[in-house]
Amino acid sequence: MGSSRRITLALVGLVVLVLAGWFTQSQLTGDAPPPSGSSSSGSSPGSSSETADSGQPSSGMPERALSDLPAEAADTWQLIEQGGPFPYPRDDGKVFGNREGLLPDQDRGYYHEYTVETPGSDDRGARRLVTGEADEVYYTGDHYESFVQVDVTR
Repeated sequence: MGSSRRITLALVGLVVLVLAGWFTQSQLTGDAPPPSGSSSSGSSPGSSSETADSGQPSSGMPERALSDLPAEAADTWQLIEQGGPFPYPRDDGKVFGNREGLLPDQDRGYYHEYTVETPGSDDRGARRLVTGEADEVYYTGDHYESFVQVDVTR
C-alpha cells in the first residue's frame, strides 16, 4: 500500500474517531428543558430540603442559607423559579451528570445545572446552582469540586 493511501486512511480514521468522541460527549451532556419552577406537590421549590435529627439535610451534605451565598446565587435562583430567561441559554437548565459523584446518586437526568454569574469573569465562571427533581438545590463555587445543599427559604 502506498504512503499517500496510508495517510488518507489514517486521516479518515482520525475524523471518524473525532466524530465518535463528539457524538458520545453530546449524548452524555444532553440538553433538557429547565424545570417549570413549580412542583407537583404545591410546595415551593427547595422547600423539601428535609433535615435529619442532626440538623443536616438528608443528603448528609453541609447546608447553607441562600442568603449566605454570593448575591448572584439568589439572582439565579429567582430565574430558576421564573423559568428563565437564563444568561447562558445553551448551558443553563442542562442535565448535570454528577460525574464527580459528590451529590446523592440518582438516575441520569435527575439534576440540572444553572450558571451563577461571577462578576469580572469573561466566561461562565466556576459557580453553579444544581437542582434535583425532589426540589433540592446545591451550590458549587469551585466548578464541581465541592457542594453545599442550599436552604432557599433562608
